[in-house]
Amino acid sequence: MSKNKFYVTTPIYYVNDAPHIGHAYTTILADVLARFHRELGDDVFFLTGLDEHGQKVEQAAQKRGMAPQAHCDDLAPRFRDLWTRLEISHDDFIRTTESRHVKVVQAILQSVYDKGDIYQKEYEGLYSVAEERFITEKEAESGQFREVKTIKEKNYFFKMSKYQERLIKYIEDHPQLIRPEHRKNEMLGFLRQPLGDLCISRPKSRLSWGIEIPFDRDYVTYVWFDALINYITAPGYGTDEQKFKHWWPASVQLIGKDILTTHCIYWTTMLFALDLPLPETIFAHGWWLIGDSKMSKSLGNVIKPLDLIEQHGVDAVRYYLMAEMVLGADCNFTPENFIKRYNSDLANDFGNLLNRVSGLIGKYFESVVPPCVEPTPADLEIVRQGEALGVKVQALLQEYKVDAAINEIMNLIRAVNKYMEVQAPWKLAKTDLPSAGRVLYVATEALRLSAVLLRAVMPQKAERVLEILGAQGTGLAWGGLKAGTKLETHPPLFPRIEVEKQ
Repeated sequence: MSKNKFYVTTPIYYVNDAPHIGHAYTTILADVLARFHRELGDDVFFLTGLDEHGQKVEQAAQKRGMAPQAHCDDLAPRFRDLWTRLEISHDDFIRTTESRHVKVVQAILQSVYDKGDIYQKEYEGLYSVAEERFITEKEAESGQFREVKTIKEKNYFFKMSKYQERLIKYIEDHPQLIRPEHRKNEMLGFLRQPLGDLCISRPKSRLSWGIEIPFDRDYVTYVWFDALINYITAPGYGTDEQKFKHWWPASVQLIGKDILTTHCIYWTTMLFALDLPLPETIFAHGWWLIGDSKMSKSLGNVIKPLDLIEQHGVDAVRYYLMAEMVLGADCNFTPENFIKRYNSDLANDFGNLLNRVSGLIGKYFESVVPPCVEPTPADLEIVRQGEALGVKVQALLQEYKVDAAINEIMNLIRAVNKYMEVQAPWKLAKTDLPSAGRVLYVATEALRLSAVLLRAVMPQKAERVLEILGAQGTGLAWGGLKAGTKLETHPPLFPRIEVEKQ
Protein backbone atom coordinates (compact mmCIF):
# COMPACT_ATOMS: atom_id res chain seq x y z
CA MET A 1 0.00 0.00 0.00
CA SER A 2 1.45 3.37 -1.01
CA LYS A 3 2.01 5.98 1.68
CA ASN A 4 0.51 9.47 1.61
CA LYS A 5 3.15 12.10 0.95
CA PHE A 6 3.58 15.30 2.95
CA TYR A 7 6.00 17.98 1.73
CA VAL A 8 6.35 21.00 4.03
CA THR A 9 8.59 24.04 3.55
CA THR A 10 9.61 27.03 5.65
CA PRO A 11 10.77 30.27 4.06
CA ILE A 12 14.50 30.31 3.54
CA TYR A 13 15.83 32.76 6.08
CA TYR A 14 17.99 35.73 5.25
CA VAL A 15 21.51 34.86 6.35
CA ASN A 16 22.20 38.37 7.68
CA ASP A 17 19.47 38.17 10.31
CA ALA A 18 20.28 36.57 13.64
CA PRO A 19 17.75 33.78 14.27
CA HIS A 20 14.91 35.15 16.42
CA ILE A 21 11.64 33.83 17.79
CA GLY A 22 9.85 34.41 14.46
CA HIS A 23 12.30 32.14 12.62
CA ALA A 24 12.04 29.59 15.42
CA TYR A 25 8.24 29.65 15.37
CA THR A 26 7.87 28.91 11.66
CA THR A 27 10.50 26.18 11.76
CA ILE A 28 9.08 24.50 14.88
CA LEU A 29 5.62 24.67 13.30
CA ALA A 30 6.91 22.87 10.20
CA ASP A 31 8.68 20.36 12.42
CA VAL A 32 5.54 19.62 14.44
CA LEU A 33 3.57 19.00 11.25
CA ALA A 34 6.34 16.84 9.80
CA ARG A 35 6.67 14.76 12.98
CA PHE A 36 2.93 14.25 13.23
CA HIS A 37 2.68 13.06 9.63
CA ARG A 38 5.55 10.67 10.27
CA GLU A 39 3.60 9.33 13.26
CA LEU A 40 0.71 8.68 10.85
CA GLY A 41 3.06 6.69 8.61
CA ASP A 42 3.14 9.29 5.82
CA ASP A 43 6.13 9.80 3.55
CA VAL A 44 7.51 13.18 4.70
CA PHE A 45 9.91 15.71 3.17
CA PHE A 46 10.66 18.77 5.31
CA LEU A 47 12.73 21.57 3.75
CA THR A 48 14.29 24.64 5.31
CA GLY A 49 17.37 26.71 4.50
CA LEU A 50 18.99 30.08 3.89
CA ASP A 51 18.71 32.92 1.37
CA GLU A 52 22.29 34.10 0.82
CA HIS A 53 22.26 36.49 -2.16
CA GLY A 54 21.39 40.16 -2.54
CA GLN A 55 22.49 43.67 -1.78
CA LYS A 56 22.33 43.51 2.01
CA VAL A 57 24.56 40.44 2.11
CA GLU A 58 27.09 42.08 -0.21
CA GLN A 59 27.12 45.27 1.89
CA ALA A 60 27.47 43.35 5.17
CA ALA A 61 30.37 41.34 3.74
CA GLN A 62 32.11 44.55 2.60
CA LYS A 63 31.78 46.04 6.09
CA ARG A 64 33.45 42.95 7.53
CA GLY A 65 36.17 43.02 4.88
CA MET A 66 35.14 39.57 3.66
CA ALA A 67 34.10 38.03 0.37
CA PRO A 68 30.31 37.48 0.29
CA GLN A 69 30.63 33.68 0.15
CA ALA A 70 32.99 33.63 3.13
CA HIS A 71 30.58 35.92 4.99
CA CYS A 72 27.69 33.50 4.30
CA ASP A 73 29.77 30.48 5.28
CA ASP A 74 30.60 32.18 8.55
CA LEU A 75 26.99 33.03 9.43
CA ALA A 76 25.13 29.94 8.20
CA PRO A 77 26.04 27.77 11.22
CA ARG A 78 23.99 30.04 13.50
CA PHE A 79 20.84 28.64 11.92
CA ARG A 80 22.04 25.04 11.66
CA ASP A 81 23.12 25.07 15.31
CA LEU A 82 19.85 26.59 16.48
CA TRP A 83 17.79 24.05 14.53
CA THR A 84 19.78 21.28 16.22
CA ARG A 85 19.08 22.82 19.63
CA LEU A 86 15.37 23.17 18.76
CA GLU A 87 15.13 19.46 17.77
CA ILE A 88 14.25 20.35 14.16
CA SER A 89 13.94 17.17 12.07
CA HIS A 90 14.38 18.66 8.58
CA ASP A 91 15.18 16.35 5.68
CA ASP A 92 17.09 18.97 3.67
CA PHE A 93 18.76 22.28 4.44
CA ILE A 94 19.32 24.32 1.29
CA ARG A 95 21.56 27.35 0.79
CA THR A 96 20.99 29.44 -2.33
CA THR A 97 24.74 29.68 -2.92
CA GLU A 98 24.98 25.91 -3.44
CA SER A 99 25.85 24.82 -6.99
CA ARG A 100 22.79 22.54 -7.16
CA HIS A 101 20.57 25.59 -6.74
CA VAL A 102 22.54 27.96 -8.98
CA LYS A 103 22.30 25.49 -11.90
CA VAL A 104 18.53 25.10 -11.49
CA VAL A 105 17.94 28.88 -11.29
CA GLN A 106 19.98 29.48 -14.44
CA ALA A 107 18.20 26.66 -16.31
CA ILE A 108 14.82 28.13 -15.32
CA LEU A 109 15.83 31.64 -16.39
CA GLN A 110 16.92 30.36 -19.78
CA SER A 111 13.72 28.31 -20.17
CA VAL A 112 11.41 31.21 -19.29
CA TYR A 113 13.43 33.55 -21.52
CA ASP A 114 13.23 31.12 -24.45
CA LYS A 115 9.47 30.88 -23.90
CA GLY A 116 9.22 34.64 -24.40
CA ASP A 117 8.20 35.43 -20.80
CA ILE A 118 11.30 37.51 -20.04
CA TYR A 119 12.12 40.78 -21.85
CA GLN A 120 14.43 43.77 -21.36
CA LYS A 121 13.43 47.42 -20.97
CA GLU A 122 14.55 50.63 -19.33
CA TYR A 123 12.59 51.36 -16.20
CA GLU A 124 12.34 54.22 -13.73
CA GLY A 125 10.64 53.63 -10.43
CA LEU A 126 10.72 53.63 -6.66
CA TYR A 127 13.11 51.11 -5.14
CA SER A 128 13.21 49.97 -1.50
CA VAL A 129 16.80 49.24 -0.59
CA ALA A 130 15.71 47.48 2.63
CA GLU A 131 13.32 45.13 0.78
CA GLU A 132 15.56 44.91 -2.32
CA ARG A 133 12.67 45.40 -4.74
CA PHE A 134 10.86 48.00 -6.80
CA ILE A 135 7.63 49.16 -5.20
CA THR A 136 4.50 50.96 -6.36
CA GLU A 137 3.49 54.51 -5.41
CA LYS A 138 0.74 53.01 -3.24
CA GLU A 139 3.24 50.79 -1.42
CA ALA A 140 5.54 53.77 -0.87
CA GLU A 141 2.68 55.78 0.63
CA SER A 142 1.90 52.97 3.09
CA GLY A 143 5.08 53.77 5.03
CA GLN A 144 5.96 50.08 5.34
CA PHE A 145 9.03 50.29 3.10
CA ARG A 146 12.36 51.75 4.20
CA GLU A 147 15.21 53.42 2.29
CA VAL A 148 13.06 54.26 -0.74
CA LYS A 149 14.73 55.99 -3.68
CA THR A 150 14.11 56.52 -7.40
CA ILE A 151 16.17 54.36 -9.74
CA LYS A 152 16.35 54.49 -13.54
CA GLU A 153 18.09 51.61 -15.29
CA LYS A 154 17.74 48.92 -17.95
CA ASN A 155 16.67 45.53 -16.58
CA TYR A 156 15.03 42.23 -17.43
CA PHE A 157 11.37 41.70 -16.57
CA PHE A 158 9.25 38.59 -16.10
CA LYS A 159 5.79 38.82 -17.71
CA MET A 160 3.94 38.37 -14.46
CA SER A 161 0.97 40.36 -15.75
CA LYS A 162 0.39 37.68 -18.43
CA TYR A 163 -0.79 35.31 -15.70
CA GLN A 164 -2.96 37.72 -13.68
CA GLU A 165 -6.40 36.52 -14.81
CA ARG A 166 -5.34 32.88 -14.67
CA LEU A 167 -4.14 33.34 -11.08
CA ILE A 168 -7.37 35.08 -10.02
CA LYS A 169 -9.43 32.19 -11.40
CA TYR A 170 -7.13 29.61 -9.81
CA ILE A 171 -7.41 31.22 -6.37
CA GLU A 172 -11.19 31.40 -6.67
CA ASP A 173 -11.38 27.75 -7.78
CA HIS A 174 -8.92 26.51 -5.13
CA PRO A 175 -9.91 28.06 -1.79
CA GLN A 176 -7.26 26.01 0.04
CA LEU A 177 -4.37 27.62 -1.89
CA ILE A 178 -4.02 30.73 0.31
CA ARG A 179 -4.83 30.45 3.98
CA PRO A 180 -6.17 31.76 6.26
CA GLU A 181 -9.25 33.06 4.44
CA HIS A 182 -8.57 36.76 5.05
CA ARG A 183 -5.13 36.41 3.40
CA LYS A 184 -6.77 34.89 0.33
CA ASN A 185 -9.15 37.86 0.19
CA GLU A 186 -6.21 40.24 0.61
CA MET A 187 -4.45 38.72 -2.41
CA LEU A 188 -7.62 38.76 -4.52
CA GLY A 189 -7.99 42.44 -3.65
CA PHE A 190 -4.40 43.05 -4.73
CA LEU A 191 -5.06 41.25 -8.01
CA ARG A 192 -8.09 43.44 -8.79
CA GLN A 193 -5.57 46.19 -9.64
CA PRO A 194 -3.41 45.98 -12.79
CA LEU A 195 -0.49 43.64 -12.08
CA GLY A 196 2.86 44.95 -13.29
CA ASP A 197 5.66 42.79 -14.62
CA LEU A 198 8.40 41.71 -12.22
CA CYS A 199 11.93 43.11 -12.50
CA ILE A 200 14.12 39.99 -12.16
CA SER A 201 17.63 41.33 -12.73
CA ARG A 202 20.14 43.72 -11.22
CA PRO A 203 23.03 45.16 -13.25
CA LYS A 204 26.40 43.99 -11.97
CA SER A 205 27.49 47.63 -11.96
CA ARG A 206 25.11 48.09 -8.99
CA LEU A 207 25.09 44.61 -7.47
CA SER A 208 27.47 41.75 -8.22
CA TRP A 209 26.46 39.26 -5.50
CA GLY A 210 23.84 37.07 -7.10
CA ILE A 211 23.30 34.31 -9.66
CA GLU A 212 24.45 35.41 -13.09
CA ILE A 213 21.76 35.72 -15.77
CA PRO A 214 22.67 33.00 -18.30
CA PHE A 215 21.69 35.04 -21.38
CA ASP A 216 23.36 38.30 -20.27
CA ARG A 217 26.52 38.20 -18.16
CA ASP A 218 26.21 41.87 -17.23
CA TYR A 219 23.34 41.05 -14.86
CA VAL A 220 22.59 38.94 -11.78
CA THR A 221 19.23 37.52 -10.75
CA TYR A 222 16.89 39.45 -8.46
CA VAL A 223 17.09 37.78 -5.07
CA TRP A 224 13.41 36.78 -4.85
CA PHE A 225 13.35 35.12 -8.28
CA ASP A 226 16.38 33.13 -7.12
CA ALA A 227 15.17 32.37 -3.57
CA LEU A 228 11.67 31.09 -4.37
CA ILE A 229 13.05 28.45 -6.71
CA ASN A 230 14.66 26.64 -3.74
CA TYR A 231 11.31 24.93 -3.11
CA ILE A 232 11.65 22.96 -6.34
CA THR A 233 15.46 22.71 -6.40
CA ALA A 234 15.56 20.55 -3.25
CA PRO A 235 13.05 17.89 -4.37
CA GLY A 236 14.90 17.44 -7.67
CA TYR A 237 13.51 19.77 -10.34
CA GLY A 238 15.58 19.35 -13.49
CA THR A 239 17.91 16.82 -11.86
CA ASP A 240 15.79 13.92 -10.60
CA GLU A 241 12.41 13.83 -12.33
CA GLN A 242 11.15 10.75 -10.49
CA LYS A 243 11.89 12.31 -7.11
CA PHE A 244 10.44 15.64 -8.18
CA LYS A 245 7.18 14.11 -9.43
CA HIS A 246 6.85 12.27 -6.12
CA TRP A 247 7.20 15.37 -3.95
CA TRP A 248 5.85 18.30 -5.97
CA PRO A 249 3.46 20.04 -5.45
CA ALA A 250 4.24 20.92 -1.84
CA SER A 251 1.54 20.03 0.67
CA VAL A 252 1.98 23.26 2.61
CA GLN A 253 4.38 26.20 2.36
CA LEU A 254 4.56 28.05 5.67
CA ILE A 255 5.35 31.77 5.53
CA GLY A 256 5.07 34.90 7.62
CA LYS A 257 2.40 37.37 6.51
CA ASP A 258 5.08 39.89 5.49
CA ILE A 259 6.10 37.73 2.50
CA LEU A 260 2.57 36.98 1.32
CA THR A 261 2.79 38.82 -2.01
CA THR A 262 6.09 37.26 -3.03
CA HIS A 263 4.77 33.74 -2.42
CA CYS A 264 1.16 34.09 -3.53
CA ILE A 265 1.80 36.20 -6.65
CA TYR A 266 5.48 36.08 -7.70
CA TRP A 267 5.90 32.38 -6.94
CA THR A 268 2.59 31.19 -8.34
CA THR A 269 3.04 33.05 -11.64
CA MET A 270 6.59 31.69 -11.93
CA LEU A 271 5.16 28.18 -11.56
CA PHE A 272 2.57 28.95 -14.26
CA ALA A 273 5.40 30.00 -16.58
CA LEU A 274 7.15 26.68 -15.88
CA ASP A 275 3.94 24.69 -16.46
CA LEU A 276 4.20 23.29 -12.93
CA PRO A 277 1.33 22.71 -10.48
CA LEU A 278 0.92 25.21 -7.64
CA PRO A 279 1.40 24.13 -4.01
CA GLU A 280 -1.68 22.75 -2.30
CA THR A 281 -1.57 25.42 0.44
CA ILE A 282 0.42 28.56 1.22
CA PHE A 283 -0.26 29.35 4.87
CA ALA A 284 0.66 32.79 6.23
CA HIS A 285 0.99 32.99 10.00
CA GLY A 286 1.03 36.18 12.04
CA TRP A 287 3.81 38.02 13.82
CA TRP A 288 5.13 37.64 17.33
CA LEU A 289 4.73 41.03 18.96
CA ILE A 290 6.25 42.69 22.01
CA GLY A 291 3.49 44.95 23.27
CA ASP A 292 1.99 46.34 20.07
CA SER A 293 5.26 46.28 18.10
CA LYS A 294 6.68 43.69 15.72
CA MET A 295 10.06 42.40 16.84
CA SER A 296 12.91 44.25 15.13
CA LYS A 297 16.60 44.81 15.70
CA SER A 298 16.14 48.59 15.42
CA LEU A 299 13.65 48.58 18.31
CA GLY A 300 15.88 46.27 20.35
CA ASN A 301 12.97 43.98 21.23
CA VAL A 302 14.06 40.73 19.55
CA ILE A 303 13.53 37.59 21.63
CA LYS A 304 16.38 35.13 21.12
CA PRO A 305 15.27 31.48 21.24
CA LEU A 306 18.58 30.31 22.71
CA ASP A 307 18.08 32.53 25.75
CA LEU A 308 14.67 30.91 26.41
CA ILE A 309 16.08 27.41 25.85
CA GLU A 310 18.91 28.01 28.31
CA GLN A 311 16.42 29.13 30.96
CA HIS A 312 13.53 26.71 30.48
CA GLY A 313 14.52 23.89 28.12
CA VAL A 314 13.79 23.31 24.45
CA ASP A 315 10.52 21.41 24.89
CA ALA A 316 8.97 24.10 27.06
CA VAL A 317 9.81 26.69 24.39
CA ARG A 318 8.42 24.53 21.59
CA TYR A 319 5.24 23.88 23.58
CA TYR A 320 4.68 27.55 24.39
CA LEU A 321 5.14 28.76 20.81
CA MET A 322 2.80 26.12 19.40
CA ALA A 323 0.11 26.40 22.10
CA GLU A 324 0.04 30.19 22.40
CA MET A 325 -0.37 31.41 18.81
CA VAL A 326 -3.58 30.92 16.84
CA LEU A 327 -2.16 30.17 13.40
CA GLY A 328 -2.85 33.14 11.15
CA ALA A 329 -3.22 35.77 13.89
CA ASP A 330 -0.60 37.91 15.66
CA CYS A 331 0.45 36.96 19.16
CA ASN A 332 2.04 38.87 22.02
CA PHE A 333 5.07 37.42 23.72
CA THR A 334 5.64 38.28 27.37
CA PRO A 335 7.73 36.46 29.96
CA GLU A 336 4.65 36.46 32.21
CA ASN A 337 2.58 34.61 29.57
CA PHE A 338 5.36 32.10 29.07
CA ILE A 339 5.62 31.34 32.80
CA LYS A 340 1.85 31.23 33.25
CA ARG A 341 1.36 28.68 30.44
CA TYR A 342 4.38 26.64 31.51
CA ASN A 343 3.20 26.38 35.10
CA SER A 344 -0.44 25.76 34.20
CA ASP A 345 -0.10 23.27 31.34
CA LEU A 346 3.23 21.58 31.88
CA ALA A 347 3.93 21.73 35.62
CA ASN A 348 0.39 21.61 37.08
CA ASP A 349 -1.41 19.46 34.50
CA PHE A 350 0.89 17.21 32.46
CA GLY A 351 3.85 16.94 34.85
CA ASN A 352 1.62 16.64 37.91
CA LEU A 353 -0.37 13.76 36.40
CA LEU A 354 2.85 11.86 35.69
CA ASN A 355 4.06 12.49 39.25
CA ARG A 356 0.74 11.37 40.76
CA VAL A 357 0.29 8.13 38.84
CA SER A 358 3.92 7.05 39.06
CA GLY A 359 4.04 7.96 42.76
CA LEU A 360 0.86 6.06 43.62
CA ILE A 361 1.81 3.03 41.51
CA GLY A 362 5.16 3.08 43.25
CA LYS A 363 3.57 3.29 46.70
CA TYR A 364 0.80 0.70 46.30
CA PHE A 365 1.97 -1.57 43.47
CA GLU A 366 5.78 -1.60 43.79
CA SER A 367 6.04 0.53 40.62
CA VAL A 368 4.42 -2.20 38.50
CA VAL A 369 1.47 -1.17 36.26
CA PRO A 370 -1.64 -2.79 37.79
CA PRO A 371 -4.25 -4.60 35.69
CA CYS A 372 -7.48 -2.89 34.70
CA VAL A 373 -10.37 -4.85 36.20
CA GLU A 374 -14.00 -4.38 35.08
CA PRO A 375 -14.30 -0.64 34.19
CA THR A 376 -16.96 1.60 35.70
CA PRO A 377 -18.93 4.29 33.78
CA ALA A 378 -16.44 6.92 35.04
CA ASP A 379 -13.55 4.85 33.67
CA LEU A 380 -15.31 4.35 30.35
CA GLU A 381 -15.79 8.09 29.94
CA ILE A 382 -11.99 8.55 30.09
CA VAL A 383 -11.55 5.58 27.73
CA ARG A 384 -14.01 7.18 25.29
CA GLN A 385 -12.16 10.51 25.35
CA GLY A 386 -8.82 8.74 24.91
CA GLU A 387 -10.01 6.65 21.97
CA ALA A 388 -11.45 9.71 20.20
CA LEU A 389 -8.45 11.95 20.82
CA GLY A 390 -6.21 10.83 17.96
CA VAL A 391 -8.91 11.40 15.34
CA LYS A 392 -9.75 14.84 16.79
CA VAL A 393 -6.11 15.93 16.84
CA GLN A 394 -5.50 14.66 13.33
CA ALA A 395 -8.52 16.58 11.98
CA LEU A 396 -7.38 19.81 13.67
CA LEU A 397 -3.82 19.48 12.39
CA GLN A 398 -5.10 18.87 8.86
CA GLU A 399 -6.73 22.30 9.22
CA TYR A 400 -3.47 23.75 10.68
CA LYS A 401 -5.20 24.47 14.00
CA VAL A 402 -2.16 23.48 16.01
CA ASP A 403 -3.07 25.40 19.16
CA ALA A 404 -6.54 23.80 19.18
CA ALA A 405 -5.03 20.32 18.69
CA ILE A 406 -2.74 20.86 21.68
CA ASN A 407 -5.69 22.11 23.73
CA GLU A 408 -7.62 18.91 22.95
CA ILE A 409 -4.73 16.85 24.31
CA MET A 410 -4.52 19.01 27.42
CA ASN A 411 -8.30 18.71 27.89
CA LEU A 412 -7.85 14.96 28.28
CA ILE A 413 -5.04 15.54 30.80
CA ARG A 414 -7.25 17.93 32.77
CA ALA A 415 -10.16 15.50 32.65
CA VAL A 416 -7.93 12.75 34.02
CA ASN A 417 -6.68 14.97 36.84
CA LYS A 418 -10.32 15.65 37.81
CA TYR A 419 -11.09 11.93 37.47
CA MET A 420 -8.22 11.22 39.89
CA GLU A 421 -9.60 13.73 42.40
CA VAL A 422 -13.06 12.16 42.28
CA GLN A 423 -11.92 8.52 42.29
CA ALA A 424 -9.21 9.12 44.94
CA PRO A 425 -7.20 5.91 44.34
CA TRP A 426 -5.07 6.70 47.43
CA LYS A 427 -8.24 6.18 49.50
CA LEU A 428 -9.45 3.18 47.49
CA ALA A 429 -6.10 1.46 48.02
CA LYS A 430 -6.83 1.16 51.75
CA THR A 431 -10.05 -0.86 51.23
CA ASP A 432 -10.15 -2.06 47.59
CA LEU A 433 -6.68 -2.40 46.04
CA PRO A 434 -7.89 -3.85 42.67
CA SER A 435 -10.22 -0.85 42.17
CA ALA A 436 -7.36 1.54 42.98
CA GLY A 437 -5.30 -0.31 40.37
CA ARG A 438 -8.10 0.06 37.83
CA VAL A 439 -8.22 3.83 38.31
CA LEU A 440 -4.46 4.14 38.10
CA TYR A 441 -4.33 2.04 34.94
CA VAL A 442 -6.96 4.20 33.22
CA ALA A 443 -5.21 7.43 34.28
CA THR A 444 -1.77 6.19 33.25
CA GLU A 445 -3.01 4.88 29.89
CA ALA A 446 -4.59 8.28 29.14
CA LEU A 447 -1.27 9.88 30.06
CA ARG A 448 0.50 7.53 27.64
CA LEU A 449 -1.87 8.42 24.79
CA SER A 450 -1.32 12.11 25.48
CA ALA A 451 2.45 11.66 25.44
CA VAL A 452 2.29 9.88 22.07
CA LEU A 453 0.38 12.84 20.61
CA LEU A 454 2.59 15.46 22.30
CA ARG A 455 5.76 13.83 20.97
CA ALA A 456 5.51 15.94 17.80
CA VAL A 457 5.48 19.09 19.96
CA MET A 458 7.86 18.04 22.77
CA PRO A 459 10.07 15.28 21.32
CA GLN A 460 12.37 14.90 24.33
CA LYS A 461 9.97 15.22 27.25
CA ALA A 462 7.13 13.21 25.70
CA GLU A 463 9.54 10.42 24.78
CA ARG A 464 10.87 10.51 28.34
CA VAL A 465 7.31 10.02 29.66
CA LEU A 466 6.95 6.97 27.41
CA GLU A 467 10.28 5.63 28.66
CA ILE A 468 9.14 6.04 32.28
CA LEU A 469 5.94 4.15 31.44
CA GLY A 470 7.80 1.45 29.51
CA ALA A 471 5.67 2.32 26.49
CA GLN A 472 8.13 3.41 23.78
CA GLY A 473 6.91 2.57 20.30
CA THR A 474 3.25 2.38 21.30
CA GLY A 475 0.53 4.01 19.21
CA LEU A 476 -2.88 5.61 19.59
CA ALA A 477 -4.97 2.49 20.24
CA TRP A 478 -6.29 2.30 23.79
CA GLY A 479 -4.52 -0.42 25.78
CA GLY A 480 -0.94 0.22 24.71
CA LEU A 481 0.14 0.36 28.36
CA LYS A 482 0.79 -3.21 29.48
CA ALA A 483 -0.10 -4.39 32.97
CA GLY A 484 2.97 -5.79 34.72
CA THR A 485 5.32 -3.17 33.23
CA LYS A 486 7.85 -1.76 35.71
CA LEU A 487 7.84 2.04 35.85
CA GLU A 488 11.09 4.00 36.03
CA THR A 489 11.73 6.39 38.91
CA HIS A 490 12.21 9.98 37.78
CA PRO A 491 12.62 13.55 38.99
CA PRO A 492 9.84 16.04 38.09
CA LEU A 493 9.89 16.61 34.32
CA PHE A 494 8.49 20.14 34.57
CA PRO A 495 9.41 21.73 37.91
CA ARG A 496 7.37 24.87 38.57
CA ILE A 497 8.90 28.22 37.71
CA GLU A 498 8.77 30.37 40.82
CA VAL A 499 7.89 33.84 39.59
CA GLU A 500 9.72 35.67 42.35
CA LYS A 501 12.96 34.07 41.16
CA GLN A 502 12.62 35.47 37.63
